[in-house]
Amino acid sequence: MDKRVRRSCLAFASILALAGCSTQEDLLEAPEEVPPARTAPLHSERGGIGLLHESGDKSQMATVTVNTFRSLIVTETAIVNNFSMREVFDQLAAQSGVAGLTGLAIYRQLWDTQNARPGLNQGQHCNDLTSSGQPVFNSFPYQCRTQEGSQANQDPFTNPASANAYKAVGLFNRFDLAPADGANCGEYRIIFARKSGETNILSRNFIIFEAVLPNPHPEEGLDGCLPVAEFWHRLTANADPASRTQQLRNFYFTGLPGFRPVVHIDNYGADPATIAGQIRTNQFMQSNWLLREFKLQKTCASGTCTSLKAIISTDKVNPFGGLFNPNSTHARAADFRFFFATQVEALARNDINLFNMDVQDQFNGGQSDAQGGENNYTGQFGNNASALRTLIQGELDRIGSTLTPVNIVNRAKALSCAGCHDLSNSNGLGGGLTWPNSLGFTHISELTEAGPEGTRFRISPALENVFLPHRKAVFEEYLSRPRPCHNVCNPGNPIATHCSPCAASVCEGDPFCCTGSWDVICVDQAQDVCGLSCNAL
Repeated sequence: MDKRVRRSCLAFASILALAGCSTQEDLLEAPEEVPPARTAPLHSERGGIGLLHESGDKSQMATVTVNTFRSLIVTETAIVNNFSMREVFDQLAAQSGVAGLTGLAIYRQLWDTQNARPGLNQGQHCNDLTSSGQPVFNSFPYQCRTQEGSQANQDPFTNPASANAYKAVGLFNRFDLAPADGANCGEYRIIFARKSGETNILSRNFIIFEAVLPNPHPEEGLDGCLPVAEFWHRLTANADPASRTQQLRNFYFTGLPGFRPVVHIDNYGADPATIAGQIRTNQFMQSNWLLREFKLQKTCASGTCTSLKAIISTDKVNPFGGLFNPNSTHARAADFRFFFATQVEALARNDINLFNMDVQDQFNGGQSDAQGGENNYTGQFGNNASALRTLIQGELDRIGSTLTPVNIVNRAKALSCAGCHDLSNSNGLGGGLTWPNSLGFTHISELTEAGPEGTRFRISPALENVFLPHRKAVFEEYLSRPRPCHNVCNPGNPIATHCSPCAASVCEGDPFCCTGSWDVICVDQAQDVCGLSCNAL
């Protein structure tokens, strides 16, 4: 068989192997009356190698350059118009192994979580838990949303031109979120915007699919993710939008050789071994405007999967605002004060892209309110003496920082969903830092503008001028590292020709082995060309 045909067959076989009912067949669904304690280890927006690179630092190692709008963010309509939300939901349904499950059913069940029960009676609801007669999640307020919940009875798929339909507005490469140890290969996102928002500001809604892509070779550390990084890098030199579209579709819906497709149920929280990845929403169809988070969860037993549901999750790095209030009587308020003091040093780091906090999930709310006072941490914190203020100041004194407690709380607010998207626009953060502006509640718009390569969806000044340049520097530094070498008898990353004479000989006949992946075919060729017996090694 021709080696390229054989390679295609092997890739197809790996896709079939990944698209089964479950990676853990006997996963039991958490009782719906109890908020599922399912939290991903990743920070939602800051983490991984992205925290290891100073802003503005162009490493001397960074000899590779990338085009931001080809290799880090894709918003050209000629490309993103080829990504439909129906295809995403249908692929998730097919991967579930649940008989008769459709993408439309998952979509409707997700939005039914925003309705009071019984709703469709197929999963969680906003008022499953209450306190003093008000809905709560993780013990904090969780508003029911009838306008967004009405989508549980709508079909956004049949007529893509209808106001109920959604359109893709952006693809995002978040390789910067990959942990330094290569535990995964970062996040890859698709953002969909509801078409009604094109003409009605009170009917905007966004769904963001944020997949965490596993590293198929964790034993190689972050080098196991090299094929993913090189895939995005190659888009920089590809001037053909149609070609880039096809390659991106393959990455998202089929997967690179040896990798899962991005659009896979286990990349959005359904894998109980990692619970990594999420689906987030930016909800504008009624006030207040909120940001929320969901994960997928499977129920399987004895090899048969019976359900795939979207479950409510906490908003990561979004401590409930009332915990900053000196007068809070919440049962977790005292613990939060001592916990928050442990985050002061990370928040005091004087770099707009690097100050950070890692919030224990017991303090995270289920929503981030971008309009009211709930998530206005500085407003909640106030100006008077308090136990939390004393703890923060003590930590600032310990590390020798001239920042104030209000600066620290302001930085925490900027990292919350509500702060990043609106509340912190143009806010001074101390140390000469000012939080950059969103587009007003979003960082990408359903409206377009003229770009250098055609019509594209607008992005925020914060993304274009602050966050993307940092991600670009992180990505270029990784790509500029010396190419890893490994034994030619072991499948894995591509092997550079300088690694060994044997690798050079194999790649002379099959360049894919040094540019794509050193797969089992390359191992076979190494044995033939170099006279090796890999089984004996």
